[in-house]
Amino acid sequence: MTPDHRYIVIRPHISEFPVPMAVKKGDRVWVGELYAGPEGWLDWYLCSAPGQEPGFVPEQILDRHPDGFGTMLEDFTNRELNVVEGEELRGERQLNGWLWAARIPDGETGWVPLDNIRVDRPDLRSRKS
Repeated sequence: MTPDHRYIVIRPHISEFPVPMAVKKGDRVWVGELYAGPEGWLDWYLCSAPGQEPGFVPEQILDRHPDGFGTMLEDFTNRELNVVEGEELRGERQLNGWLWAARIPDGETGWVPLDNIRVDRPDLRSRKS
């Protein structure tokens, strides 16, 4: 699956983190534990920033320092998109088992697990079984 495609939600997803973290390029964050859940989402670190709830950040956009802190390499939010089966999404960026997507038609954005979506293939929708 690659970004800039349309996707169909095949399993609902409800965020377990209703208050997302939002950081800017250059912000200093505390880098905590590496996510180790059964889903196989690699290279997500639990980070915290002043005045915000902790949240997971992908390693690719984090410059980790030996003192336990890190610097953000780009703007980032860990906002997850709540989705239900059958919804259509437009993918924008894929990282470590997740897709940053916009819901069609309202444009609401957030991260969705790749396991909960599939690429929308209009050519297959029109075929009869």
